[in-house]
Amino acid sequence: MYHVTRMDDGLAVTPSDYAEHSTGFRRQDLIGRETGSHHMTMSTGILDPGGAIAVTVHSYEKSLWIWSGELTLTMLGQRLTLQADDCALVPVAVAHQLTAGRGGARWLETSAPVRLLPGDHRRDTFFVPGELTGGEPGGVDLRDPRNRHFFRFDSGSMDLRRLARGSDPNAPEVSASMATALLAYSGIGIRMLADQRVGAQLHTMFMVEYQPTAVAHPHDHPFEEAYVFTEGRTEAVVAGGVELSFQPGDVLWTGSGCDHAFYNRTDGRTRWIETQSPQPPAQHSYRFNRDWEYLDQKLCAGVRVDPRAAEVGPDDIGTAPR
Repeated sequence: MYHVTRMDDGLAVTPSDYAEHSTGFRRQDLIGRETGSHHMTMSTGILDPGGAIAVTVHSYEKSLWIWSGELTLTMLGQRLTLQADDCALVPVAVAHQLTAGRGGARWLETSAPVRLLPGDHRRDTFFVPGELTGGEPGGVDLRDPRNRHFFRFDSGSMDLRRLARGSDPNAPEVSASMATALLAYSGIGIRMLADQRVGAQLHTMFMVEYQPTAVAHPHDHPFEEAYVFTEGRTEAVVAGGVELSFQPGDVLWTGSGCDHAFYNRTDGRTRWIETQSPQPPAQHSYRFNRDWEYLDQKLCAGVRVDPRAAEVGPDDIGTAPR
């Protein structure tokens, strides 16, 4: 199962349960239960200049990727102002409050597990009276060891030529470590944004970059994925042969077991933000079609099974042709 849609701020509306607990807030739901997902909800959120959302607690975790503007997040005694390319993780059951700056704010939000729908027999969002305290708002300081739930994406951090050189110990960027390393292979680069490193337990979010000629051959996963295309043109094949082409602003979701492949057939790079839920297992998170087709040929070449054949007895075991 898969689903294709597109971000459109004109389709964003104020959720009914937020009507009395927010000012200037709108949301466009992109992926969720209504589109077939069992594990994640993906939305774009918009706050008008000076807009706010009251203190909120969820029974799910969520990550916020800032597209534009300034969004001040208050939680766990901290008050941080997030800007474009900043990412924040709000853990399950943590009270938090959102306010927009003078230019408003726009962000991508992923929730896991999937958000409940209005009219369900229970709620997953709770509004708390009062205000949260957190001192004067500051920016995301990635060198501060107390930083636990925030990350800032540096576009240059995906440049392998830059990463081949030693880093300045006083540079205002995330400390170099295996936990924040760029994963690069076959013309593909992956930079983690939200994972266990920042407290996520139920989903991941990361940036993907394809160089010209890069390809991910057909495969599937034991989890769901969503892709928000941000740069370039990406070709894809899903569900065993459906050909698709994606531009910035397009969104794709693939369910568990839905095979998919991506190709960069342009002369420039392509990028997208990708989320996974549940988090991938330690092993067997990818199942490449070609590997299992190869095994099929290796183990079963020349074997033809007649469904009308008699049931195999103990004496027949091991007599299949090789």
